[in-house]
Amino acid sequence: PARRTKQEEHRSSAMDAVVIVSYGALGPLLGKLNTLLADECARLRGVRSEILSLKSELSNMQAALHKYASLENPDIQVKAWIAELRELAYDIEDCIDKFTHQLGADDVQPGTSGIKEFFKNTAQRLKTLGSRHKLAAEIKELNARVISVRDLKNSYKLDDIFCGSSNNNASVDPRLAALFAEENHLVGIDGPRDELVNWLDAESRSMKHRKVLSIVGFGGLGKTTLANEVYRRVKVHFDCHAFVSVSQKPDMKKIFKDIIHDMRIKDEFLKAIDTWDERKFIEKLRELLLDKRYLVIIDDVWSISAWEAIKVAFPENDYSSRIIVTTRSFDVGRSCCLNAIDSNYEMEPLSEVHSRRLFCKRIFSTEDGCPDSLQEVSRDILKKCRGLPLAIISISGLLANRPVIKEEWEKVKESIGFALDKNQSLEGMKSILSLSYNDLPNYLKICLLYLSIFPEDYIIEREMLLWRWIAEGFISEDRGQNLHDVAESYFYELINKSLVQPVDIGYD
Repeated sequence: PARRTKQEEHRSSAMDAVVIVSYGALGPLLGKLNTLLADECARLRGVRSEILSLKSELSNMQAALHKYASLENPDIQVKAWIAELRELAYDIEDCIDKFTHQLGADDVQPGTSGIKEFFKNTAQRLKTLGSRHKLAAEIKELNARVISVRDLKNSYKLDDIFCGSSNNNASVDPRLAALFAEENHLVGIDGPRDELVNWLDAESRSMKHRKVLSIVGFGGLGKTTLANEVYRRVKVHFDCHAFVSVSQKPDMKKIFKDIIHDMRIKDEFLKAIDTWDERKFIEKLRELLLDKRYLVIIDDVWSISAWEAIKVAFPENDYSSRIIVTTRSFDVGRSCCLNAIDSNYEMEPLSEVHSRRLFCKRIFSTEDGCPDSLQEVSRDILKKCRGLPLAIISISGLLANRPVIKEEWEKVKESIGFALDKNQSLEGMKSILSLSYNDLPNYLKICLLYLSIFPEDYIIEREMLLWRWIAEGFISEDRGQNLHDVAESYFYELINKSLVQPVDIGYD
């Protein structure tokens, strides 16, 4: 069983999911068109060619949707066209389902033979002939609508909008606040920070090998803040040190260049650095670090391939060097810590005490400044935040601009999801949580969005969810795996990416 987390609820309500929902609608529809092509009604004059044309047009539109799904903020015309396509897809599916039901009741039974059965089957075909001709007429009409929607896409010049949008989504890096947070403003960081500092120092004299520490957890838990606090405490004990952010689409040359600049190298070493390729950067970094005790923080690693490409630049010397990696993916965290001396640290949400302390400090500037009249509603608000520092900071910032009266706070409690969409003070939270969603492949986005049919805090049985995904047509067989196996792999991918929370495991 798993639970749909509040973080995921915030993200799904914040994101405009029209592209992915439409993409998910076309997959099952194309499968039904294939089934219809095999049906006897496809033998009617002109029907087969209409169905083939319908399938071809919808396949091309699905390819366009796949492209538009990469846009984080689709243009309003893109969304309008996609919404029209989605309604058309639903109408086509309704048409196919209706006639499949009508014709299915009178289908010829397999294996029947003989004169009696021949006349019976002929009578059944004549009985459904009217329905078959009606289907042919509706398919022709739907095909005309599909062509109209295709022409609309061309008249809107949506492909030009897509090309123009690809580089216009730049925004302020949401991790900057974590990197420059004042220490006295932080809450609940002392324990984890001291634990990791002790780990970094442990066996530093007897254990000379390079060690790697991965910090794993959902976006907004404070991984960057924790890594930065550890970095501040221990960097003075290393010959050279660097803190670099990777993000979803890593530019390796820029990452290596930032590391070198962070280490304050002499100008002679940096000669012609702008002309270096990736291989040259790796060679120079290995040369630089081979005989030094170094500390490097690699923040926000999204994929195993990114880690594999970066780690080769850091030689495994015997000077007690340390690397700290932060990531949202448990798979990435494990891949960073393959040696017995490495360690994987799973980031925990703030405790109830620390959550309240952070909340009160942000609004009232003191840890015990919350009035008695707001104690209960503040507890309910904090329960919705689930110990996520980013959520607490964002919601407290929203409340700080409102009258300190119970009625106002009750409104915020009841409309936190809506406020996330509308209030500018929550943009930082939206941008960080949206990164996890945008990083998903389309097939996982569809499965994740489906969880919004369940209420908040609902315990979702795995098997029930897998079969629902399959019934909706979200799952396709892959490399010899059956549908259930593929659906199960999607389920565990969402858990590994910290988007679904496992709450219980069966005895078997």
